[in-house]
Amino acid sequence: MNRLIIFALIIIVLSSCNNNNFSIEGRISNAQTQMVYLDKLNINGTTPFDSSRIDANGKFNISGSVSYPTFFLLRLSDQKFITLLIDSTEKIQFSADYLNFSKDYRIDGSIGSEKVKLLNDKLAKTNTTIDSLQSMLNLFASNSTYQLNRQKWLAQIDSHYTAQQQFSKKFVEENPFSLASVLAIYQKFNDGNYVMQDLQTLKMAASALHSMYPNSVHAHTLYNDTEKLVQDIKAQEMRQIIQQYGVNSPEINLPDHQGNNKALSAFRGKYVLLHFWSATDRGSRIMNQVLSENYNQFKSKGFEIYQVSVDTDREAWLTAIEDDRLTWTNVGDMEGSVAAVNSYNISRIPYNYLIDKEGNIIAKDLKGPAILNTLSKILN
Repeated sequence: MNRLIIFALIIIVLSSCNNNNFSIEGRISNAQTQMVYLDKLNINGTTPFDSSRIDANGKFNISGSVSYPTFFLLRLSDQKFITLLIDSTEKIQFSADYLNFSKDYRIDGSIGSEKVKLLNDKLAKTNTTIDSLQSMLNLFASNSTYQLNRQKWLAQIDSHYTAQQQFSKKFVEENPFSLASVLAIYQKFNDGNYVMQDLQTLKMAASALHSMYPNSVHAHTLYNDTEKLVQDIKAQEMRQIIQQYGVNSPEINLPDHQGNNKALSAFRGKYVLLHFWSATDRGSRIMNQVLSENYNQFKSKGFEIYQVSVDTDREAWLTAIEDDRLTWTNVGDMEGSVAAVNSYNISRIPYNYLIDKEGNIIAKDLKGPAILNTLSKILN
């Protein structure tokens, strides 16, 4: 009786394990006798997972076990591969042809992999269309009708960019708990820019996926990368502000060392050095000496310094102001002044921007003699 019970338990365990396995039954035409590989897709590369030889009828079988949706590469070679998102217990049917393996395949029985295909197909079509329109711009640049068609082609290019961004945003909003959204977030146009530009959608997806799949390296990496991606997008916007449009500098309104809010815009009509620093940073303290010399020389000529502290230690901040004899406006919320830091894309300190009387940024990251030289040209 005991042997029967043990045997029954073994059968149950084996049955349970088998039910947790996924399988891929596939057929690849014109690839008889070749090997097909399934590699697990990691953050920094791949690791072999399983393989199968394609038989004389083009068929193959691959199986494995995963505990949560996992990205894989199904490949014939380093040049011929597709991305799959496989969950446990999925019974996948796959078909393709050797020649168009990466571009034209059919997959059923894997919801995640179908979503991945949808995303890749849509972006590939968009990129192809945009590239074709770009080629038209280059090809007909010397044509007599070029100027008439140029604006039309540019508008079409812009509409395809916008349509792709809206598609990806909608996809992530509708699939916040699908790891396929990780792919949507990391997709790029052929020009290297991220498709996903909506910060709120990005943050929503990162939080949802991290909560749903805390053991997924892709969800974990997305969660950690979200802040950096957000800052990259803001940095791109800031570069456009500085380099292309020259519009007014973003507003800052923070409390000074006496607790009174001081706005950057209050100094319109003067040249202002917007300077980010920390009381605990040695480079910032050295820079304060340079700032003092220039402030004393040019304050009577319409020059001001608006210094933003990124500190969290109020006592250290106040002590540094007193020790360094800083007599200009010094502000900080003692929580890192994060909003101001993000608005001006500050990634290191000390760092500054020179702002003219109308509030336009005219120089950045001035150090040492560069401050004196620049102010001398403007104010003397």
